[in-house]
Amino acid sequence: MHPMLNIAVKAARRAGSIINRAALDRTQLEIRAKHANDFVTQVDKAAESAIIDIIRQAYPDHAILGEESGALEGKKAEYRWIIDPLDGTTNFIHGFPQYCVSIALQHRGAIEHGVVYDPSKNELFTASKGRGAFLDDRRMRVTKCANLKDALVGTGFPFKEMSRLDLYFRQLREVMQTSSGVRRAGAAALDLAYVAAGRLDAFWELGLAPWDMAAGALLIQEAGGLVGDLKGDTGWLENGDIAAATPKVFTQLLTALK
Repeated sequence: MHPMLNIAVKAARRAGSIINRAALDRTQLEIRAKHANDFVTQVDKAAESAIIDIIRQAYPDHAILGEESGALEGKKAEYRWIIDPLDGTTNFIHGFPQYCVSIALQHRGAIEHGVVYDPSKNELFTASKGRGAFLDDRRMRVTKCANLKDALVGTGFPFKEMSRLDLYFRQLREVMQTSSGVRRAGAAALDLAYVAAGRLDAFWELGLAPWDMAAGALLIQEAGGLVGDLKGDTGWLENGDIAAATPKVFTQLLTALK
């Protein structure tokens, strides 16, 4: 395992232990609404703080972009860590066991390493650019699904961008009519990891943040899948609209989303 990926794994597991301890007694959660339908707890903040501490100990000069901390500068800004300490906070608050820690490392704008860790199931998804993707110690590959009509497709509601609901519902209607089924579990980073692991054949969502997508997208690419924005281009990390699928389903998904 690459040393930088090893640090990401160490940080993700440390955050996961904080999340698991808090999950034992959710009555103690202090919940604050950041925006409509967007919540943060003291667990999100503690987990992110633990991640940043581990990264700073190993790489004090690297830049960091965290969901709760925002952008933190570093002397070696060509390296940037992208962190979501608890993707699926609403699920966590309600005891719905679909949430994860997501950590990615960019080098000069390219995502080089990624970790998605599901603490409730103790599943660790990892990838390094050019070195493949793994679930624990097992190599991951996307499915061989070749047709959208046979695909199980993941999605997420654009709850932060209610102005785009009409567009999303048109997309949802089309994908429901042209696929095998649609699932919405509420943690985009974990949904992307599931595409890489072959549990889903495709995924799309509107209005995500970089920390929702960075690690999961690398997992898919290293597992043999394709990732793009809704036009199939590379701007998904900047514009927040992402589509991902097996190679043969990808173009069909984009056509349905038009």
